[in-house]
Amino acid sequence: MARTKNSRAAAGAGSIRQRSDGTWEARFVVGHDPGTGKPIRKSVYAKTQKEVRQKLAQAVAAVDNKAYIEPCKMTLGEWLDIWAVTYLEGVKPRTVKIYKDDIRLHIKPYLAAVKLDELDTHTVQKYFNTLLKSGKKVPKKDKDGNTVKKDGKTVYEGAPLSAKTVKNVHGVLHGALRQAVINRYIPLNPADGDFCKLPKAKKQEIKPLDETQIAEFLKAIRGNDYEDIFIVTLFTGMREGEVMGLTWDCVDFENGILTVNKQMQLHQESGMVAYQLVPTKNSKARTITAAPFVMAQLKQHKVTQAKQRLLAGKLWHRSDLVFTDALGNHLTKPTLYRAFKKAAATIGRPDARFHDLRHSYAVAAIRSGDDIKTVQGNLGHATAAFTLDVYGHVTDQMKQASANRMEAFIKSVSGS
Repeated sequence: MARTKNSRAAAGAGSIRQRSDGTWEARFVVGHDPGTGKPIRKSVYAKTQKEVRQKLAQAVAAVDNKAYIEPCKMTLGEWLDIWAVTYLEGVKPRTVKIYKDDIRLHIKPYLAAVKLDELDTHTVQKYFNTLLKSGKKVPKKDKDGNTVKKDGKTVYEGAPLSAKTVKNVHGVLHGALRQAVINRYIPLNPADGDFCKLPKAKKQEIKPLDETQIAEFLKAIRGNDYEDIFIVTLFTGMREGEVMGLTWDCVDFENGILTVNKQMQLHQESGMVAYQLVPTKNSKARTITAAPFVMAQLKQHKVTQAKQRLLAGKLWHRSDLVFTDALGNHLTKPTLYRAFKKAAATIGRPDARFHDLRHSYAVAAIRSGDDIKTVQGNLGHATAAFTLDVYGHVTDQMKQASANRMEAFIKSVSGS
């Protein structure tokens, strides 16, 4: 019977026909235009009638379950370009650069041409396996250890990419695909952790200064131009960028509190100011109740800086930064690096890094009796679990020491 004027094609309804080129097409209704009420039809194609019938059944079932997603014609490479430009608003410039570098160096060379809606977990897993085996390009060496060249150009070969780097790359790819799911370009994220298996990154061993080395370090930096910034870092646990970006309005001398709400970050991209003040690592402000010794050091430092400002006169750069050079300019990471490495070498720790001052603070605080939650807050870690994961070995040592003391006590009272 002919369809009446007011009847509408039901969503999910479909028809099959063979095309002039021999292939088969199935058309089905996915819904209706809200303005005109006309049915919106889509098509699927296949080489055989059986195959197209199966595709039609799948599509109609998806429509009926409100789960239909129109096939996406974009490649992964095209989507990554869109995602990097459109969906990283509010992300720190340095982080954006890292994401874009990961896309350029570690994702596009392997997956750029894959259609977004054809990217499956198996392909993604094989890709990560490849990165782990040969994802890093290094100069090829001959048997004598010399760099191999061809036509005057260095020859490169594949080398394993670290588990930590692969995990970081996975984070970028997963984030881009998560947005693709939200945009309904794909139904599922093929890089989900439930699907992909990644190796556990090897935890880097921390090497804090022990009590003897801390005492020697304090002697070594006495009178050093960077003595104050070393001391504040060592006894507050602030990150390098945070202590470089500390401003006087965040120093509360009356209550002995430091507010950490920004960091000095280095940008190496062309066209950008090299050093900029940006939010902290987790974009959250925190306060640290500093030891009186630290506050006294800062008071003296403020006096010293005032004298420098008078000597510099009009050449002084007004920034309100706590730690500056003799003209009020911000300090640079290479400058701090050289000064710290020189001091560390004098105490027999040429391997020490500036960041080890932060580790030294954390270990000293835990051994002094601070609870993990307090240490977490001072360090600015997202969770106490993370702090415990990094410094858990220290609490294990303390537990063993406690057991040894209890053993000695038991022997003293039992007479054994």
